Amino acid sequence: MGATAGGVFDRRPELLDRLRQGPGAAAQQEVMTTAEAPAPSRWTLRTIRVSFDWLKEYTLSGVWYLLRRYQLQLRSAQVQLWSPDPEYASKYARLLACLQTTAQQPESHALVFWDQMGYYRWPTPTRTWALAAPDAAPMAQRAGGNNQQWRIIAALNGLTGQVHYLDNYIVGRQQVIAMYGRLVAAYPGCQRIYVAQDNWSIHRHPDVLEALKGWPQIEPVWLPTYAPWLNPIEKLWRWLRQDVLKMHRLATDWPECRRRVNAFLDQFAQGSTELLRYVGLLGEGKLAQALAQI
Repeated sequence: MGATAGGVFDRRPELLDRLRQGPGAAAQQEVMTTAEAPAPSRWTLRTIRVSFDWLKEYTLSGVWYLLRRYQLQLRSAQVQLWSPDPEYASKYARLLACLQTTAQQPESHALVFWDQMGYYRWPTPTRTWALAAPDAAPMAQRAGGNNQQWRIIAALNGLTGQVHYLDNYIVGRQQVIAMYGRLVAAYPGCQRIYVAQDNWSIHRHPDVLEALKGWPQIEPVWLPTYAPWLNPIEKLWRWLRQDVLKMHRLATDWPECRRRVNAFLDQFAQGSTELLRYVGLLGEGKLAQALAQI
């Protein structure tokens, strides 16, 4: 490899372009068992080697070293963000405008990201430290009667990280109305409370819309459909599940499990810079960058 490495370096653009296209016929012949089998969907060192004439004399380790030289390595793919909402651009622009208005006028405006989540009595299994013996795998406990569910409705302040929430066995229109009332009480001096929320049908229930007439300071900001990346509170749920609900040992003590969930949320009752950073409202996230432009 050393004798030809210098000459190969100029082929980096060719290599990058080909890798973006995905494996083709040469890779198919290399790894598939019959001529009718399709080409593989992702690259390996073997399929990279056979797809370039100038790499065919390399060993697999030689291909690996060359890729490293080009600063190429195995990486987990990201899912392309895509929403089917035809009004995505206008809704996104509206969200940014409300966020920026709130940042400019924090004494009279507030913006909260609002969502619901449910969790169960039985813990969610995940990887954790345990003995390496085959019969010593960690166990996600299934006990305490049926796998009961509990639900939370919460609002995350986009500037302070303050969290308000209600929890109940059921979260329906009554709880949505009660949550609106809690927000009005929490922000008594605000002329406008923007509530960024998804398109759950309960949000537009006639009873909810009627209740909103009594709170003219509340303005729903409708997020695009299937666009959870625009609702930072989704990351709060991820943090909650990761730190409290995965592999918990409270399947036989359902009240204590719920208490710990509430205690997790209560730590943000006065706001949290750490939470804002975690959910992408500080730092390099798109919403954070929009705020940074103020």
